Parts: sequence; structure tokens; C-alpha cells
Amino acid sequence: MSTLESVIWHILGYSAIPVIILGGFLAVAAVSVGILSLWKDKAGD
Repeated sequence: MSTLESVIWHILGYSAIPVIILGGFLAVAAVSVGILSLWKDKAGD
């Protein structure tokens, strides 16, 4: 593997870590908001 390929793979690998963490956080937040909004609607009836 050339140096350029190695650099590209390192950049992709290290940039994937925060994307995965932020994506997981946003998914959990969206599911939580959805559950809370359903619970609020049912409690209002």
C-alpha cells in the first residue's frame, strides 16, 4: 500500500469514529423524543 493510500485510510477511519458516535446519539434522541411524544399524547386523552 502506498503512503497516499495509507493516509486516506487513516483519515477515513478516524473520521468514521465521530460520525458513528454522533449518529448513534441522534438516533437515540429521535427515538426518545418519539416515545415521549406518544406517551404525552396518550396521557392527554
